[in-house]
Amino acid sequence: MTLSASKVAIVTGASRGIGAAIAERLARDGFTVVVNYSGNAAPAEELARKIEQAGGKALTAKADVSDAEAVRRMFDAAEAAFGGVDVLVNNAGIMALSPISEAQDADFERLMDVNLKGTFNTLREAGKRLRNGGRIVNFSTSVVGLKLETYGIYAATKAAVETLTAIMSKEMRGREITVNAVAPGPTATDLFLTGKSEELVSRLAKMNPLERLGTPEDIAAAVSFLVGPDGSWINGQVLRANGGMV
Repeated sequence: MTLSASKVAIVTGASRGIGAAIAERLARDGFTVVVNYSGNAAPAEELARKIEQAGGKALTAKADVSDAEAVRRMFDAAEAAFGGVDVLVNNAGIMALSPISEAQDADFERLMDVNLKGTFNTLREAGKRLRNGGRIVNFSTSVVGLKLETYGIYAATKAAVETLTAIMSKEMRGREITVNAVAPGPTATDLFLTGKSEELVSRLAKMNPLERLGTPEDIAAAVSFLVGPDGSWINGQVLRANGGMV
């Protein structure tokens, strides 16, 4: 696919884990990918080089999604480099776990800032600037369905994202832009595995009837479907990519 024909996808939080797998998959699918990161540039630059070496096209863009002005600049950079944006994948997010009665104000505020306000900031820009026929994929979590202890605030931010998803899908009427969410279950990333015992990881893996953890590539495949031609009739939905856990 030539650059002029290539559609442009912004993937937030794309420097590692699920986000990196999504960026690589969309690049293989023919998208020009904007690899967003908030802190360390090195993994994002390495991923962009990897995509380019494989024959794809990528641009890195630093932006803390909780900062509305930084998000605007990221869209500006994508438009300046490639002429417009067709796809937004809202993968950036953080997790802090505790019983609700023991939660700290700082954790609550940071989760709301990144997971909810960050999604709102990018949705607001996408709603104004995405080219007609575009795609938006937000990220929720299967914990919204499981309702596990200690996940209260985290799951609350993601439940709000699911509501934003359904409403925005209706607000895009007339522009052929679909808005959906992917809700992963436990997925084998460094972020998930760090600090967990083998016993706990095994127990979580066996909670679904396929008896394994998801992989970043599993989640990337779901995103690829939603933003590709075969996903064009799916709109306003939450796809729980969790092996049947809930």
